[in-house]
Amino acid sequence: MQSFVYSYPTKVYFGQGAARQALEAELASYGPGVMLACGGGSVKRNGIYDAIVKLLRDAGKTVTDFGGIMSNPTYAKVQEGAKLARAHKIDLILAVGGGSVIDCCKIVAAQAKTDEDLWEMEFTHHRLPADVIPMGAVVTASGTGAEMNGGAVITSEGQKRKAGMAAAAPRFAVLDPAYTLTLPMSQVLSGAFDTLSHAMETYFGRSDADNVSDDVALAVMRNTVVNMRRVLKDKDDLEARSNLMWDAAMAENGILKAGRKTDFQAHQIEHQLGAYTDCNHGQGLAVIHPAYYRRIAGDAPEKFARLGQVVFGLPAGAAPQAAVDALAAFIAECGLPTRLGQLRSTAVIDKDLLRKVADSCSLIPTNPRPLTRDEVYDILCACL
Repeated sequence: MQSFVYSYPTKVYFGQGAARQALEAELASYGPGVMLACGGGSVKRNGIYDAIVKLLRDAGKTVTDFGGIMSNPTYAKVQEGAKLARAHKIDLILAVGGGSVIDCCKIVAAQAKTDEDLWEMEFTHHRLPADVIPMGAVVTASGTGAEMNGGAVITSEGQKRKAGMAAAAPRFAVLDPAYTLTLPMSQVLSGAFDTLSHAMETYFGRSDADNVSDDVALAVMRNTVVNMRRVLKDKDDLEARSNLMWDAAMAENGILKAGRKTDFQAHQIEHQLGAYTDCNHGQGLAVIHPAYYRRIAGDAPEKFARLGQVVFGLPAGAAPQAAVDALAAFIAECGLPTRLGQLRSTAVIDKDLLRKVADSCSLIPTNPRPLTRDEVYDILCACL
């Protein structure tokens, strides 16, 4: 194990009815102005938004609406939210939605407290924000684990770059599995695959033998696969949804990453694909992972063999490539996309676009072995 410092700032309220419990306990600590952020309107249609508004108003809060946060949130949307927060002297930002809403609000919380451009601060001057508006998160679509840390993925449309930024970790998070029951099954499964990807990407980084973080990552992966299969059989299985929601949290609260280096090369490739297209993040990962792992399975044979045995039940002695085959078969079993052409992007995904993605994505040095840009391009072309 490498040396590390671990601190976890987010208080989690988990279970049915958690929103009332959390807001009644937390709101007294903040001033009257609350920005209520959400996405495309589903939380307004299913009644969650109105229920949260009532809890806020019953607590004497003034509610400012910040809606329309898109999948793959843009830096322009961040600036819109920051301007709104300043104008209304917001004391607390409450993000209600999935990872896109929560990520956007994390950066809004920091940008609203400084006149300096946050993108330039982080990527040009390599400084992190010193002050943020406090925020909380009410998760209605699990998978990203965005509610469990201070990182956020934002797309700069002008620079054609989708990248991780550091800003505000939620002070508290509401994880009510019942809030996910109205989601389309495709969204449930793509979110759960993002969870699986987080655990796999951590596991395939560098670690010592018999690393406890590897063991926990394998357990999270196995549980995610088991419960994805349960919701495939019964979409109303609240117990399975509860497990998937906590799997997502465990994959991104830092526990799996303690004492070791991570990979996340597949995420870097998909993020940059998202900068050039409007594809769903979890679905993009489902397409990329098998092609990427076929390329590197021979560089980490013991780890791939163990993945196959623990997560997919393969027999001892199965070849590393068998684990990749099992993962690909599971993706198909879930009805997730297996080719780039199935991602329903409005952009034309062709070899010219993939060359741009390969030439601009971040390359991670801590995966089983570093990739070249030509290898990234070949991996993407194998996904066509």
